[in-house]
Amino acid sequence: MQRTNQGNVEVNAGVTALRHTELRLHALFLQGRDGDAQAYRLFLQATATHLRAYLRRRLVRWPDQVEDLVQESLLAIHNQRLSYDTAVPLTAWMHAIARYKLIDWVRRHARSEGLHEPLDDDSALCASADHEAGDARRDLATLLDALPAKQRDAIIFTKLNGLSVREAAAALHMSEAALKVSVHRGLKTLAITLRGTA
Repeated sequence: MQRTNQGNVEVNAGVTALRHTELRLHALFLQGRDGDAQAYRLFLQATATHLRAYLRRRLVRWPDQVEDLVQESLLAIHNQRLSYDTAVPLTAWMHAIARYKLIDWVRRHARSEGLHEPLDDDSALCASADHEAGDARRDLATLLDALPAKQRDAIIFTKLNGLSVREAAAALHMSEAALKVSVHRGLKTLAITLRGTA
């Protein structure tokens, strides 16, 4: 019973901290967007810290890439600041942008890694699970690249990244209905393509 209460206290403390972060960043962001340079500078500093922790958890194997992705994400947030819908939680919007930058990096990384063949003798005899996964990533990237950008991004955000329709629509500046149509059409096109190559 005591352990359960302690767990509930920790969860509540975590939720309170997230809510506090959301409110603080949201206030600074809106003040900065309205012309308060000091508030905007504080927003960017706090956001950099927030995104650094967020991306560090996702790039455990590539910690040297975190800072580059933080900077790319901050630049994208800055460039898209006027399109932010205040009805959407700011941190969800920022995470969607950071995820998009992360996906781009993974795609580029998978492509460049896919060009390098391992030199071990064993690799000539049997394909490793990593090699097969690399092939699958390359194949998926090739299939997705054949789609129109709107459909490709909608599929990546919802099906590969697990964003909700609302989060993905906000990040891509689309209505939820348009996003659902893009996902449906993209998946239909992929199914036809796969049937044609089978």
